[in-house]
Amino acid sequence: MNDRDHFRIGPLRTPCYVYEGDGTRPISEHNLKVYYDADEPVYVPEDVRRWRQEIEDEQRTRAVAGQDRRWNHPRFAVETVAVTRSDDREDPIVEIRFSPADYFTFLAAQQLDRVLEEGEGAGLTLREHYLEGEDPVLVNGFLSASFGANVAVVTGRDQKMLFSRRSATVGGNAGQWNSSANEGLSGRHDLKDGAPDLFGAARRALREELAVHEDDACELELLSFAMDTERHQWAAFFLAVLPDLDEERLRDRWSRGIDDKWEHSEFRFVPAEPDDVLRFMLGPDALNHWTACGPALFQHALVRLMTRRLGDAGKGRLAVERAIDRVVSAQPVGEA
Repeated sequence: MNDRDHFRIGPLRTPCYVYEGDGTRPISEHNLKVYYDADEPVYVPEDVRRWRQEIEDEQRTRAVAGQDRRWNHPRFAVETVAVTRSDDREDPIVEIRFSPADYFTFLAAQQLDRVLEEGEGAGLTLREHYLEGEDPVLVNGFLSASFGANVAVVTGRDQKMLFSRRSATVGGNAGQWNSSANEGLSGRHDLKDGAPDLFGAARRALREELAVHEDDACELELLSFAMDTERHQWAAFFLAVLPDLDEERLRDRWSRGIDDKWEHSEFRFVPAEPDDVLRFMLGPDALNHWTACGPALFQHALVRLMTRRLGDAGKGRLAVERAIDRVVSAQPVGEA
């Protein structure tokens, strides 16, 4: 994939490929079609199966020694993603087909720069053999055993957008600014009516990471789909507007405990206005400390917020584009 296909705003560059959506038109839950065959595990080539066994053996050894270890758990591999439009209003319709995988398979497939020893790809890295020169949406499903629900939160009472910084103890992207809350699809928690539930994963992220509960008013919209092409991990972008909450109320809740408090080291509330949000995103505290898809999520969230305010998708997108021009051209901004 060409670098020009990756997300960018001024000096901010990330390996995020936006596959569908720009924030102007949310994807309704009705128009999200998810298919899952629990009896057909994802195909995994021999080399990667061996790497997975190495991981399993290592974690078993650590358990026997009384050391910290990683727990295996069921996950989902993305086999296909397809986008169409409805006949009447041309609303986006997204169809995703998943197959069963597990966490150790995901860890093995994340060794993208490890050299293959067997088969037609012998001597090449996993990345070179399966990804280079290929459409990342169409590659083998075992490479896509990570699918995250990423949520941008806006408080309704004081109209602030929430940014979360990942702690030093998380497995990936430690210390990086990220979505307000995020969760990877889990076979243990996110099955609904026999299929992975993306909206449910987003609500679980809000509950476990921000103490936003099912009974709280929440306007949750699915905005878009993207991929971190460096790690080959899928992401669904959500906007959650919380009409009855504000910064003070959320911080009060966090002081009384959060299920996954350890995942974040810092929260930043920024006025939910395009210029304010973009100044934070491009500022010295954040510019060089982003996860791959965090900036795209918040830019899409801004577009959706402005579309809602102005009542017009074109005007909403244009308002954000003009804010980008202002902030990028202004001085000072963070150094690239």
